[in-house]
Amino acid sequence: MNGTKNTIIFELFSLLIYCFSLLYFILNSELTVAQIGVGYWGPNLLRNLVANDRCHVKLAVDFSADRRDFVQSMYPDVKVSDNSEEVFSDSDIDAVVIATPVKSHFDLSVKALEAGKHILVEKPMATTVEEVEEIGRLAEENNLITMAGHTFLYNPAVRAVKEIVHSGQLGDIRYIYSQRVNLGRIRSDVDALWNLAPHDISIVHHWLGETSPISVKRTGMAYVQPDIEDVSFLNMKYPGNILVNIHVSWLDPQKLRRMTVVGSEKMVVYDDLAEIKVTVYDKGIDRMAVLGENMDFDQPEVSYFNHRSGHATIPEIKWEEPLKVEIEHFADCVMSGAPCLTGVDHAKKVVTVLEQASTALEFSEAD
Repeated sequence: MNGTKNTIIFELFSLLIYCFSLLYFILNSELTVAQIGVGYWGPNLLRNLVANDRCHVKLAVDFSADRRDFVQSMYPDVKVSDNSEEVFSDSDIDAVVIATPVKSHFDLSVKALEAGKHILVEKPMATTVEEVEEIGRLAEENNLITMAGHTFLYNPAVRAVKEIVHSGQLGDIRYIYSQRVNLGRIRSDVDALWNLAPHDISIVHHWLGETSPISVKRTGMAYVQPDIEDVSFLNMKYPGNILVNIHVSWLDPQKLRRMTVVGSEKMVVYDDLAEIKVTVYDKGIDRMAVLGENMDFDQPEVSYFNHRSGHATIPEIKWEEPLKVEIEHFADCVMSGAPCLTGVDHAKKVVTVLEQASTALEFSEAD
């Protein structure tokens, strides 16, 4: 009996040592990383990669000599190149961050995965669902981590709204609407929908428990460049009669990044540009039956409406830079093998909506 007890204690002690050793390895291992693309968003990624204690940035690739000069001036220890093949042929590089135009995401991702590299790809992961599925297949086949850069899901305010939605305090979710508009930056490689809406689609999926819409409709217009829409209105319906409207534009006089969730009990507003990011409103309209002496017996279904306008509450949110959290999560996933929050499944859902929206287009050009 004592021998069995001692054996169990020994096995538990050995397991504890293993767990601590694994944790120590994860926390103290270094990930050698290369980044392809240091353009508009790339410098932010590179800054966070260099600042991360578990990442060693060995190489940055960009076709532009100016961008390469910028990298060398800011990070002298990072080697620069104009040839992405140097990334794939370097056996020291464990992971690749891809921050190039979306049309190049698929080819670069495939090359990186075939070379045995983990990848973090800027949003959207690819231009078609078929491409995302192929990226996922290669990643699974080679036991590699593949993650999409849907940065807003690492935003503490977005996470706070998800907790509020899932807590049930809003009641039944009725509809969500978002505005992501500004004057510029106009793109020529993608339209406003593919450039801006991936953020909002990703956030909505996250808030609604990764469910997919049952209908997708899009109305848009190209005013400045032929065949490239400057403004789009994306309308979706989710299970439970939840309506979602996403408005994106680069022709708007004001910069707005605001999302509102309307529930049967309360409402919440997430404003990414405001000092107070999240506000919960105890507001709503309740349908009340008319009872007692005022009841209309000929029309018992008659009711009146009570307008509720209670207090606004501001949840406490501990702020961290979302991109910092994203890079840390990517490093964790690579070193531990844990699934990514914004892995292939999430990326596929976002691209599925974008692809459906592209085929559901009602208007594409101004008369």
